[in-house]
Amino acid sequence: MSAARLFAHQFRSDLVRFWRNPQSRYFTVLLPIVFLVIFAAIFKGTTIVDGRRIAITTFYVPAIMTLGIISASYVNLTQAVVAQRESGELKRLRGTPLPASFVITSRAAVGVVVAVAMSALLLLIGRLAYNVPIPSSTMAGLVIAVVVGAAAFACIAFAVSTRIGAAEAAAPATNLTVLPLYFISGVFIPEGQIPKFLRDIASVFPIQHLSQALLEPVAHTHGVGISSTDLLIVAAWGAAALLIAARTFRFSPRAD
Repeated sequence: MSAARLFAHQFRSDLVRFWRNPQSRYFTVLLPIVFLVIFAAIFKGTTIVDGRRIAITTFYVPAIMTLGIISASYVNLTQAVVAQRESGELKRLRGTPLPASFVITSRAAVGVVVAVAMSALLLLIGRLAYNVPIPSSTMAGLVIAVVVGAAAFACIAFAVSTRIGAAEAAAPATNLTVLPLYFISGVFIPEGQIPKFLRDIASVFPIQHLSQALLEPVAHTHGVGISSTDLLIVAAWGAAALLIAARTFRFSPRAD
């Protein structure tokens, strides 16, 4: 079997496993949609973004896209990798003819593909249900932000998974690292309503920058919609995480 077919087989297997897991389907696919509907129902009117007044739903679509990307490529991926490692599945896979790089890349690819699909679905819901504008001129910037964000957070997932020693600890550990940042990074609350000292803290982490990179092409109707500085910071986090994961990633359970 060729390398391409071998990888495709593993990717299909990981994708089917993701879809058959009720917890993955709910928290990764359904929950962001629920958040979007709730926020759109509760919050009305407009908000200010970079000096421009936009509808609050126009703000929340890219904001919840941020949550969807992180749920798919970081939260779910970290939990899946830790569970597979601690159950011994990764160790068994490494003993097969399947290259170790395929095992890792396939899991990351599933996270990226699900993140892209979730972003497209949220964008479609925003357009059809809330009349959120989708400027064609900035679509390239939006696609780039989604892909860069998903890839970077997949790398972060592998780095963080090396620090979690038990499958039961994966869910609380990943949620603890993202939930507080959602509130101070302009995901749940418009940035203008967040105290400056909290915004300064959030600016150190990649969630705020991913949120800004996704908001830029949706909120602005001119230009190419690429927030270069924000994307570079997100990519830098991903690159640093990849280096850490390359040095510390384990296929065997921590107890070994």
